[in-house]
Amino acid sequence: MKGFIDDANYSVGLLDEGTNLGNVIDNYVNEHTLTGGSAFFVGDLGKIVKKHSQWQSEAAQIRPFYVVRCNPSPAVLETLAALGTGFACSSKNEMALVQELGVSPENIIYISPCKQVSQIKYAAKTGVNIMTCDNEIELKKIARNHSNAKVLLHLATEDGSGGEGSMKLGSTLKNCRHLLECAKELDVQIIGVKFHVSSACKESQVYVHALSDARCVFDMAGEFGFTMSMLDIGGGFTGTAFQLEEVNHVIGPLLDVYFPEGSGIKIISEPGSYYVSSAFTLAVNIIAKKVVKNEKFPSGVEKTRSDEPAFVYYMNDGVYGSFASKLSEDLNTIPEVHKKYKEDEPLFASSLWGPSCDELDRVVESCLLPELHVGDWLIFANMGAASLQEASAFKDAPRPAVYYMMSFSDWYEMQDAGVTSDTMMKNFFFVPSCLQLSQDDGFPTEA
Repeated sequence: MKGFIDDANYSVGLLDEGTNLGNVIDNYVNEHTLTGGSAFFVGDLGKIVKKHSQWQSEAAQIRPFYVVRCNPSPAVLETLAALGTGFACSSKNEMALVQELGVSPENIIYISPCKQVSQIKYAAKTGVNIMTCDNEIELKKIARNHSNAKVLLHLATEDGSGGEGSMKLGSTLKNCRHLLECAKELDVQIIGVKFHVSSACKESQVYVHALSDARCVFDMAGEFGFTMSMLDIGGGFTGTAFQLEEVNHVIGPLLDVYFPEGSGIKIISEPGSYYVSSAFTLAVNIIAKKVVKNEKFPSGVEKTRSDEPAFVYYMNDGVYGSFASKLSEDLNTIPEVHKKYKEDEPLFASSLWGPSCDELDRVVESCLLPELHVGDWLIFANMGAASLQEASAFKDAPRPAVYYMMSFSDWYEMQDAGVTSDTMMKNFFFVPSCLQLSQDDGFPTEA
C-alpha cells in the first residue's frame, strides 16, 4: 500500500470490519521502527468520500472544483474525479496531472493569478478555456495567447477585520468596469465572476457584500454584451460540517435572490483542505532531545513547576518537509504520543522541532507531553493539506511514504455515488485488508 506523491502505481488497502485507522498506524509504526524509523503518512480515502457526501447534502447547488495544489496525490485526484468534482489548477503540471486521469477540459479551471505565457498557451492547446483574471496586464496576456479563453473576473473581498486580508488578490468593483471595457476591446470572452473569502473570516457580511458586488459585475457585463454563466465563490471551507452549513445558510438565500435557479448561472466553488485535511495522518519519529530550564521555556501552555525540566524534541520531519505550511500559518493539529503511558504520568513543557536545527524549523512552540525518548513516535492528525509536497530540501531527508486505506463501508458508499467497477479509477489497485488481525495477535485499537 505504499506510494509517493508522484507514483501513480499506488494501492489501497480495503479494511475489514473491526480494523481501523489506529490498527493501520500501529502496524506501520512497528514496521518503520524495524527499518529505520522514517516518517510516513496514512491516507484514509474514505474520509474524502464522506466529505463529498457531506458537501452534496449541505451545498448540492454548488459544484466543487478541488484545488489541486492543496494535495496533488494521484489517489486523492482519482477519488475526487470518480466522485465527479471539477479541478482548479494553478500550473501546467497540475492541468496535465488531472487530464492524464481522463478529466475533460471543461471540468478544469486555471486559477493562477499570475500566469506564464507558456502555460496560457498550454491551456489553449489542451482545451482548458476557463480561467480567472484580476488585472489588465493578465487580460492582455490571455488575449494574445488564448483565443478561446472564457474568463472569470476575480473580484476582491474584504476580510471583515479591517486589515488588508484578501484585498491582495482580486479587482475592485470600480476596476471591474474598466476590465470589462478592455475585454470588449480585446475580444476576450467574460463569462462570470470569482471571489474568495478566507477561512479565517468570521463575518458573514463579507459573503453578503461579495455576492452583492458579484451581481453588480454581472449587470455591468450585460451592458457590454457579455453573456454571464458562472459564479465561483472560491474556497475558505475548513472541513467541518458546521462551517459548511453555516456558510450555506448565509449564501443560500442570497444565491436565490441574485442568481436564482433557472437563471442559467452555474455556481461553483474551490474547496481544498475541506476534502483532504482530515484524510491524512502523519507519524514522525523522535531523533534527538535535550533538557532545558523550565523558566526559559516559551509561554503558551499551562506552567509546570519551575524546578521541573522542560524538553526540546527533534523529529525526522519539519517545516522544510511535511510541515511546510507552518511557515505561513499556525499548526492546527495537536500531536498525540503513540506509545501508551499512564494517566497519572507527569507531563512536561515541551517543544517540537524539525531535523534541520534551523531557527525557523519549529513545528510546535509549546505543549505538554510525557517525557519522550529517542525512537518514540508522535502522531499528527489533519495533515492532508499542503503537506504532501516535494522531498525535503534538508540534506538527505527522505520523502515520507504514503499508505492508503479505505473501509469496505466507504467503498460501498462510493459505489452508491455512482462509482462502479466499470468506471473505476485506472490506477486503483485494491488489495485485501492490509491487516488481518485476530483478538490474540491484534495490535491495540488506540493509536
